[in-house]
Amino acid sequence: MKIAFVGIGNVGFALADNLSKAGYEVVIAAESPCSDSVQKALARNKNLQYKDLSQGIAWAAVVFLAVPFKVVEQLVPQLDLAGKVLVDCTNPVGPGMTHGMESKQSGSELIQSLAPESKVVKAFTIYGFENFITSDYPGYNGLKPAMLLAGDDAAAKGTVSELCKVLGWEPVDTGSISQALHLEHMTLLWVKMARVQGQGSDFVWARLTR
Repeated sequence: MKIAFVGIGNVGFALADNLSKAGYEVVIAAESPCSDSVQKALARNKNLQYKDLSQGIAWAAVVFLAVPFKVVEQLVPQLDLAGKVLVDCTNPVGPGMTHGMESKQSGSELIQSLAPESKVVKAFTIYGFENFITSDYPGYNGLKPAMLLAGDDAAAKGTVSELCKVLGWEPVDTGSISQALHLEHMTLLWVKMARVQGQGSDFVWARLTR
């Protein structure tokens, strides 16, 4: 599977690094190879490759969008994402840790409207980047941390679910893209607990079933 990352900051690099180590072909798709984030990522993992933004997207089957949400409306319409599985790792955050779209719509739904021929799947949010560096929580008799995802295309969610499993997560399909709003609120909850309240980043959600 060919995977491209648009955005290679803390979240993007953690995921790209681990997917590369798991044996996937991973490229950084960016406007310039000279940016600090691209240079740092290439230095930290020699198996990552750089491709021009449009070339990287054209090459990939799965595209991870891991940019600051504030650039989404300008960036996404410029990209040819038709037919691509588009993994939305972004989060709209407003003043005072509120939802950046006033909870009227999810960021994922906006992205889907900006790239209508793509297959958007909300995933790899709800936690901070530390848990994407490692998802390992030993001592729970094999119970895996949950990665909640949402999207309208079942096959795309299946593809992302397989990537979740490779990275040590139990994928939990929450339903259609409209559910992404609730996942974005879960991200805000995690950040408030971990960072604002000072509880630290070493906790995740898990699903218990009978």
